[in-house]
Amino acid sequence: MTAGTAAPDTGPETMPRLDDLCRADVPFRTGHFQAYAPHDFHRIAYVEWGDPDSPHVVVCVHGLSRQGRDFDALGYRLAKLGYRVICPDLPGRGLSGWLKDPELYGLPQYAADMAALIAHLRVPGKIDWVGTSLGGLTGMVLAAAARSPIRRMVINDIGPFLPWAPIREIGSRLRDAPRLHHNLASGESRLRTVLGAFGPLTDEQWRHIAKHSFFQEPNGGWRPHYDPGIGDAFRPGRVYSVSMWRDWDAITCPVLLLRGAHSELLLASTADEMTRRGPPTRRVEIPDCGHAPALLDDEQLRIVADWLGPAA
Repeated sequence: MTAGTAAPDTGPETMPRLDDLCRADVPFRTGHFQAYAPHDFHRIAYVEWGDPDSPHVVVCVHGLSRQGRDFDALGYRLAKLGYRVICPDLPGRGLSGWLKDPELYGLPQYAADMAALIAHLRVPGKIDWVGTSLGGLTGMVLAAAARSPIRRMVINDIGPFLPWAPIREIGSRLRDAPRLHHNLASGESRLRTVLGAFGPLTDEQWRHIAKHSFFQEPNGGWRPHYDPGIGDAFRPGRVYSVSMWRDWDAITCPVLLLRGAHSELLLASTADEMTRRGPPTRRVEIPDCGHAPALLDDEQLRIVADWLGPAA
């Protein structure tokens, strides 16, 4: 494990700048372990916030083409409440390893890797789960299983029915993304366009997203942090509407459902149905956002933190 540098206590109501979080008063660490895919092992990397001995654990899992550093602000906020917060990179993203067979990029592998993460953490009891988009789907699979370790779940702008049109659009953007940018500013400019539905973000927040979305190549240029193979599942002819109502109906833990008010992936009708069946669900609409709220501004962080409450 690698520890971040501590700084003097800024008080419970003070939020450091995003770029300064690794030097803030809440401990910050990184770690990794080896997970298994058919015929190969791969690295799963994660960021960890808070007291490593806290029995109150929250696992935060990102969306399709994102990575765990998207949750820096939430990790800091929840760690201040006494939680141990784990923010992994799914395989093929961030600092995690790439799978040799791109066909394995899918929910069965993601669920298996996150189950391995929970075992690796040696959590003494159950965990809470925060999942954005793909991270929410992965959480649904795990929460629907018998003897699930998930006791509460925050699902950020995803549901058990996904219409094919926005899936096709997401896949097209992923496949069409440049493999190399001349500089980080160019990469950030593209992110501001393709991730505009995240909502109205500050320049600092966009810089933070961009900083962790690209790696600098030794010979120059900046490449996206993910394996292009994660887009293979979105090739023409492979995109269709997705239904996971059987998983949703099997979940029994309480759920906080966040929906971007303009989301085309989590339809309002789907969110309505999610509150009528399946687990006990509280729904909150996030204004000025589509798919998916970035969980970076104070109000969105407050909604999640208030629902989870202080670790106890």
